[in-house]
Amino acid sequence: MDTFDLVIVGAGNAALSAAISAKENGAKNILVLEKASKKDRGGNSRYTNGAYRFAYKGFSDLKKIIPNLKHTKKIDYGKYTSSNFLRDMNKVTQGKTDKYLSKTLTSKSFETIHWLSKKGLKFKPIKGRQSFKVNGIMKYWGGLTLEVNGQGEKLVDSLLNIVKKNGIKIQYDTAVTELIYKKKIVCGVKILHKKKIKKIFSKSVILACGGFESSSKMRKKHLGVGWEAAKVRGTRHNTGDGLSMALKIGAMPFGNWSGCHAVFHDMNGPEFSDLKISNKYRKISYPWGIVLNLKGERFVDEGEDFRNFTYAKFGREVINQPKQVGWQIFDKKVRHMLYPEYDVKSATMVKANSIKDLIYKIKGINKSKALKTIFLYNNAVTKNIEFDPTIKDGKKTIGLKINKTNWANLIDKPPFYAYGVTCGITFTFGGLKINKNCQVLNKFRKPIKGLFAAGEIIGGIFYFNYPGGSGLTSGAVFGKIAGESATKF
Repeated sequence: MDTFDLVIVGAGNAALSAAISAKENGAKNILVLEKASKKDRGGNSRYTNGAYRFAYKGFSDLKKIIPNLKHTKKIDYGKYTSSNFLRDMNKVTQGKTDKYLSKTLTSKSFETIHWLSKKGLKFKPIKGRQSFKVNGIMKYWGGLTLEVNGQGEKLVDSLLNIVKKNGIKIQYDTAVTELIYKKKIVCGVKILHKKKIKKIFSKSVILACGGFESSSKMRKKHLGVGWEAAKVRGTRHNTGDGLSMALKIGAMPFGNWSGCHAVFHDMNGPEFSDLKISNKYRKISYPWGIVLNLKGERFVDEGEDFRNFTYAKFGREVINQPKQVGWQIFDKKVRHMLYPEYDVKSATMVKANSIKDLIYKIKGINKSKALKTIFLYNNAVTKNIEFDPTIKDGKKTIGLKINKTNWANLIDKPPFYAYGVTCGITFTFGGLKINKNCQVLNKFRKPIKGLFAAGEIIGGIFYFNYPGGSGLTSGAVFGKIAGESATKF
């Protein structure tokens, strides 16, 4: 029999943070089980920009994470307190976020990112996506300031290198199929490896293997009709296995099971993202333009808030549109502000020197209605407010069915651009109920002995929406706690 102190299911940000934490807290014999191959390892973390949202008091805190960060008057890093973070969590979840979990996430965010940096994870300031130059000064906004140097792929590779240096074993191409549950204690897992079923015993188990976004069957069941057609932005391996096996032994489902992180995604992207293009299928610079459906109508307030607080919910809006399609419209004034993913050769894009020619190039759209919508939008834009991308500038439209409340520029300078988008799902919000030690609770809210959870498999943190970068932070914060708690158990 194979016996370990700790078995961790998954090999993404949360799982590897748990492994590093467990080793630090005294676990000697740790096994990480990864369903994917070595080439496709890392779960959804591999497909991210590697950005972590965390609280910091100012430049001095950032310098603790990046020791060679230089202070300059040309860059304003601002600050982002834990109370700011908690406020944003409550705002985007409409107050539904679990009070204890969200307080833990926000209050422990800085110390956890600092811990990862000391372990060897390298960070750098996010340029372009989270900062804009105003009056000669580069200003950061939205509380999302640092990303891993090399983004998602480097994030996973760096964490795996740290795990390897700590002597932690990783086994790939291994699907965990069942929890071994005897005398009301989880004491191991059943696995499928090289077409053979095997038992692995351990003193405790951490589930950190994601949600169910890659299962079209579970998406339709929990998210609703139409979601089976959504594009998956990350790994194909998050099919809800960990959730199913935990629920089978009596774990308590918790959180927003009908909710998910879903974004505007290239309409011709593949069913699952590939690592060559990774997150570049997304199209989330919509605050600088407008979005039309095939009826030729706007269907969201593109300037409702900073994109960090709206991009994760607008995918749900496009799934409800005719043929689950939208078209983002921009002109030359803002084209340079679009994220790099708009420049990839595979982007579904049309371009023209007049608005009429642009609309006539879009297949399937109600052309007369689309032209009228853009005409009415331009006439409704307030002219006396200066455009400022670093704040909610109040430059809005007046009198439309759906007004744009910020960053409402005229669409009037050629050339004009249109990008075709559909829904891309990132991860699901429903999950398992845990306590402060990341122990999975049963239906009577009592701990299931020997079973812990971290990452996207946890329910109750995100509802309806989420603040950009908080997913990776959540995985790291609760992964660190789970590693420590499972080792003590």
